[in-house]
Amino acid sequence: MHHETDDLIAMLASGPDVAAAAPPGAPWRAAATVGAGVLASVALMAMLLGVRPNLEQLILLPDFWIKVGFVICISLAAWHVSRRLCVPGAATRALPLLIAMPLFLMWALGAIILNEAPAEQRAELFWGATWRSCPLLIAMLSLPILAAMLRLMRQLAPTQLRLAGAAAGFAAGGMAALVYCLHCPELAASFVGFWYVLGMLVPTAIGAAIGPRVLAW
Repeated sequence: MHHETDDLIAMLASGPDVAAAAPPGAPWRAAATVGAGVLASVALMAMLLGVRPNLEQLILLPDFWIKVGFVICISLAAWHVSRRLCVPGAATRALPLLIAMPLFLMWALGAIILNEAPAEQRAELFWGATWRSCPLLIAMLSLPILAAMLRLMRQLAPTQLRLAGAAAGFAAGGMAALVYCLHCPELAASFVGFWYVLGMLVPTAIGAAIGPRVLAW
């Protein structure tokens, strides 16, 4: 009994061990759950929007890969934040910085581009041609991914339910934005840094609103 008590104290002192707590096969099940949501989002995009006809030309441009890289960084950061929020007692103080860094870099790039562009081109670089539909389409494509993220998080142990739901929503928005890149014609950093992020904030708000209800355990 004394030996078991010592083991328990040592475990609590060392903090949460994510790898030890996760059952065998958990990473694969998590990947399958989120992957199913992403595939549903891709199918939704293909049916309702379609792949950009000139995508082969777009992928040759550096601006396209800057956009894709930004969205991937946002998705990975939000995914990591979501996972950490599902570990009771895990350190979360530095997590906002992970999401803030790619945002600030894209905003800085967008500000530089706007500052260097001729005055008559600045409005087009910010508004683009699809600002009315872009955030709504990203939000729509995020819904199956958000459902998958919340289902995954329900199997874990989040304690800050509203924050965890928001993180799940932001991750879903980032992944949906990556899917939307297959259709979107916009490349300007000033456009992506604002309108894409606005679209990501819609599932973030939805996740924060329903998190306390659907993530309770």
